[in-house]
Amino acid sequence: MQTELFPAVERRSDYTFQYNAQLGRHGWLRLTPAYSVKLVRELIKRDCTPGDVILDPFSGTATTGLVAAEMGLEAILLDINPFLVWLGHTKCYPFAAAELEVLRNQFQYCASEIVLSESCWRPLIHNIERWWHPETLCILSSIRQRLAEHFGEPGSNPYHNLIWIAFLRLAIETSSAAFNHVSMSFKDGSVPYSYTYIRQLFEAIVRYILHSAHSPLPGKATLLKADARDLTFLHKHLINRVITSPPYPNRISYIRELRPYMYWSKFLCNGGDAGALDWEAIGGTWGTATSNLKHWRPANLILPERLYEVCYQIAQSGDKHSRLMSLYVHKYFDDMYTHLASLRALLKPAATLSYIVGNSCFYGHFVETDKILMDTLLHLGYQNIRCEVIRRRNSKRGLLEFKVQAQWNA
Repeated sequence: MQTELFPAVERRSDYTFQYNAQLGRHGWLRLTPAYSVKLVRELIKRDCTPGDVILDPFSGTATTGLVAAEMGLEAILLDINPFLVWLGHTKCYPFAAAELEVLRNQFQYCASEIVLSESCWRPLIHNIERWWHPETLCILSSIRQRLAEHFGEPGSNPYHNLIWIAFLRLAIETSSAAFNHVSMSFKDGSVPYSYTYIRQLFEAIVRYILHSAHSPLPGKATLLKADARDLTFLHKHLINRVITSPPYPNRISYIRELRPYMYWSKFLCNGGDAGALDWEAIGGTWGTATSNLKHWRPANLILPERLYEVCYQIAQSGDKHSRLMSLYVHKYFDDMYTHLASLRALLKPAATLSYIVGNSCFYGHFVETDKILMDTLLHLGYQNIRCEVIRRRNSKRGLLEFKVQAQWNA
């Protein structure tokens, strides 16, 4: 598939994470896997009615659930990553103004008693000084220690978690990480920041987050840690609408971008943990998630023919990693088949599905994600299956984003 087939398709930055940056709770942390608030609002306005229960089985940064709650609807959000469940729960929490004011005063007291020390705990990120200058790292680790003493570690208290989210944003804004494209890269050299600058920046971030936490949520979003391939724990015939954006089969590890947040909040302790979590996730590519592919075997014996064709083409490409990449693509769609099969029991009659997905390219061979998912939906008994091109992605030629939709009438 080439972009020439869709000459009028625009990049539509308003349909990406860039649109979310200034939208209160949606912009608390910068994460490129997040999809557009604008797109979710459009889908909910068009497809949902009062009383509907919306499911997002790949919750990510909780965009679907937060939009649903803002619009007075109920949403159930699932994610396999415990950090994203923690973040999403906090983003979707109905905060009380009086308690936010108490938290503001607690933070001011806490921030006034920070003592700089080289001996404070710091995360075991490989080559950490590539991320932060040693002077900046000392300040951040000292701030973190004081927060842990006063508020406890990140956990189940949503008010205290607001301060931790502010700290994570502080850490990334004082790092050498660059977000000038879909994935994360690094600037040339880390920058030392003064304690005064970092303290003022932290206080500004806390003010912004506490202010946006005042925003009302007339609806409700429930966050659960779960594997999207096994939905049997949820009640049958519960869901009216599915609105989601699963990871794309594109070898971009979302763990890589999440790592600084997850290490500083102690949801990750070492690189082995990151690889293990990526192996659990659909589309994971980090560390052991790649090496485990050599021993992977499909759970489903019959998948769309066009998947087998493109996997064969990738495997025959001649690159030393071509067979591994063929297995990666095969596993992704095998997992998605398992997910869509498990989903059926949760759906009410006439329930609708909207999946935002992207195609991929390996060694010049395009993986037509939209068509393979449409074939999968048809094989599993879904009806009224259709697809719409949403935008052209800011990457290789021919890479597009699609909205795949279907209905469940069984």
